[in-house]
Amino acid sequence: MTKLQIQTDAKDGVIGIIQSAIAAEIKRLEIGLHKTIKNIEKFEKKYRVSSAKFQKQFTAEDMGNGDQEYIEWAGELKIRKK
Repeated sequence: MTKLQIQTDAKDGVIGIIQSAIAAEIKRLEIGLHKTIKNIEKFEKKYRVSSAKFQKQFTAEDMGNGDQEYIEWAGELKIRKK
């Protein structure tokens, strides 16, 4: 188990700073996830296929722009999963 312990001599403001930093990171991750989902949706619409089918059946040769699109789509799916 990981345990994070923060000690300070300051009487106020530290918890607020930490909460603000965590909230900002969550917001950044949500924005990135939203962008990733939109990119995945573009590929699914362009090729009229679900990402699940893409992962099981497609190769770079099946893509309009070959390796580049295949790598981008597969990469976006890995980002979403993470």
